[in-house]
Amino acid sequence: MTFDDPGGHDDEREAALAAWQEAGIEGRAERWDDPAVTWSAYDAVVVRSVWDYLDRRADFLAWAHQVESVSRLLNPAAVLKSNTDKTYLRDLGVPVVPTHWSSQGLPHWEEYVVKPAISAGARDTIRTTDPDRAKAHAAALEASGRVPMVQPYLDMVESEGETSLLYFNRRFSHAVRRTPMLSEGMTGADHVRAEPRTPAPDQVDLAEKVLAAIPQALLYARIDLVRLPDGTPVVIELELTEPYLFLRYAPEAPANLARALRELL
Repeated sequence: MTFDDPGGHDDEREAALAAWQEAGIEGRAERWDDPAVTWSAYDAVVVRSVWDYLDRRADFLAWAHQVESVSRLLNPAAVLKSNTDKTYLRDLGVPVVPTHWSSQGLPHWEEYVVKPAISAGARDTIRTTDPDRAKAHAAALEASGRVPMVQPYLDMVESEGETSLLYFNRRFSHAVRRTPMLSEGMTGADHVRAEPRTPAPDQVDLAEKVLAAIPQALLYARIDLVRLPDGTPVVIELELTEPYLFLRYAPEAPANLARALRELL
């Protein structure tokens, strides 16, 4: 298990390791950038809370390819490369949140969310009703060499929230309703505020179409969905690199993850 969590915020690590041990899998946590680690000594390397990759994405992807040459990397390096750049949304072939990929020709929306295509945790993200501010932020991202994503803010997430469906080895495990990160009054610690949810059939159908578009092995996948004003479910994000898995929100979730790992070893 690879991680970078100097602040001790990963409250899923011990639950995962305990479930693996109960399933007969010996595991330990290692920093992905620790030069002293012999990755070839492991039958598999599971990427988890590598939350510092944003500042060193090229190094992280080089590490992933190197590890994959000597061990089984989960999720695979090709998945990590694609998934750490949100331009993957253009190629999923399923309904996604309307997204404009430039500072020019912005659509007319009541409220905008503007963020870089390579980001996490609402980093460098703004929410505004001012189209000039939205355009300026998108232009600033372009000037820094980044691809901007301009999306409408969907009021329905305030009442319904985001639905996250968790799959382990492509098998549905559980789902939660998440509080939107850009809601009024949200703090950094609120990114894991959620409650269990039973997904609707149309949400499950969409999630499984998303999974079908990914040919590589997937130990874990988190598919975040919202609904458009007409009720249509759409993908807002596909998390295949370092997602919070909401293991404590479903009693069976840690065991489901351990079983999936055993199947892929």
